[in-house]
Amino acid sequence: GLDRVAMSEQPVCGLFAHRWRVGTVDWSTRRWQVVGRTPPWIRRGAPWSGPACGRTIDGMELTLPAPPPNTSTAPNSPQQSLPRTLLQATDLSRRWGKGATAQLGVDRVDLVIDRGEFVAIVGPSGSGKSTLGALLAGIDRPTSGSLVVDGVRIDQLSDDRLARWRGGNVGIVFQNFHLLPTLDARENVELALKLADGSTSRRSRRDRTRAALRAVGLEAKAKRLPTQLSGGEQQRVAVARALVTGPKFVVADEPTGSLDQESGAAVFDLLACLVASGTTVVVITHDEHLAARADRVINMLDGRIAPSTQTGAR
Repeated sequence: GLDRVAMSEQPVCGLFAHRWRVGTVDWSTRRWQVVGRTPPWIRRGAPWSGPACGRTIDGMELTLPAPPPNTSTAPNSPQQSLPRTLLQATDLSRRWGKGATAQLGVDRVDLVIDRGEFVAIVGPSGSGKSTLGALLAGIDRPTSGSLVVDGVRIDQLSDDRLARWRGGNVGIVFQNFHLLPTLDARENVELALKLADGSTSRRSRRDRTRAALRAVGLEAKAKRLPTQLSGGEQQRVAVARALVTGPKFVVADEPTGSLDQESGAAVFDLLACLVASGTTVVVITHDEHLAARADRVINMLDGRIAPSTQTGAR
C-alpha cells in the first residue's frame, strides 16, 4: 500500500532530498510521489530512506541514511532478483616485467564480495593491497585471471567501455586525493556527476554536490581550491566526490590516512552508513582498529590473501 511520510534534508544513496517534503511511497516499487516543489531526481522516484546514521566532522553532522525496515521483503523489490555476489575475482594476478626481473603485485588471488558487504583490506607496505584495490575498481588491468563485477567481465572490456563502466558504477577515494588543482572543492565533486551522467541538469548537479560536501562537513569551503585546504579536508572532498554519484561499489584507498583520529572515525562511519544503504564498500587501510569494524578483514601478504583473513566486528 501507500504510506504517508515526511522527509528530512539528508542524502539518499547519493541522491538528496529537500527539507520536510511530504509525499507517499509505494513499497512495491519503492518510488516516491512527493507533494510540493522538489528536485527532478526525486520526481523521477528515488528510494525512500529511514533514519540517518553517522557522527560529525568539525561540528557538522554526517547524514547518510540507513535503509528503511523490511525493504528486502517488499513485494517485487528489485533486490530480490539480484544475485548475492557482486564481485568475483578468480586466479587474479598483476605483474610488471618478465622473467627473473618481474615484479609481482597480486599473485593468483581468489576473492568473492557480496552486495552490501563492508570489506577492509589490510597488510604491510608492499603487500599488494593497493594493487588489488586498483584492480577491483577497474583502474588497473590484471595480467591474468578474471574479474566479474555485477555480471560484467571487466577485465575483458575495452579502455573506453571500462572507463564508462567505472564512471557509472564505482566511487573511488584515492590515497593521494587526485583533486584537480585548478578546480575548487565544489567543481571537483560536481565533475564526477558530469562524467557519470552528462544529461543531468546543472541545478540537479549543484544540489547533489552541495549535499555531498555538507555530508563531509565542507559545505562552507566549497569555493576553496585544493591548495587552500588542509590534507584532511582534501581527503574529505575526495570522499564526497566518490559518494555523489550514488555508486553501487566504492573502493577507498587509505581514506582516513590524512585525518586526525576523530575525523577519520567519522569518515569511516560515513562509509559504514553507505553500506547500510546497500552499497558495497572496500577500504584499503593500515588502521587495523578501524578495519576491525568492517564485515570482513582481508589480510594481504606478498601479493596473496593470508590465511589470517577474519570476520570483522560490524
